[in-house]
Amino acid sequence: MNRYQNLWLILGVVALLVLPLVLVEKPALGPDQKEAGIFAGADDQAKEVVTQIQPDYAPWFQPVLEPPSGEIASLLFALQAALGAGFIGYYLGTAVTAARVRQKS
Repeated sequence: MNRYQNLWLILGVVALLVLPLVLVEKPALGPDQKEAGIFAGADDQAKEVVTQIQPDYAPWFQPVLEPPSGEIASLLFALQAALGAGFIGYYLGTAVTAARVRQKS
């Protein structure tokens, strides 16, 4: 099994990348000709619910920086997630290393 371990891992990663693209159906366009359903953001869904509950609701403040497009907003979100994951990984790595050093001495 050791001989083919890397091959199985690579096939598993490829399967995890391809299967969602094959199995998930593209949602139908909504009334505003935008994709609705599984690709709709939580912010948009929350805004719709608040509008249904209280139609005359007005936000308390406006955003300081409005990204020029949805792609830029996605980029900023992905960058924030990557930095957070990097920070958590760095912290866990240093914590484990420090625990090993304390255990040896």
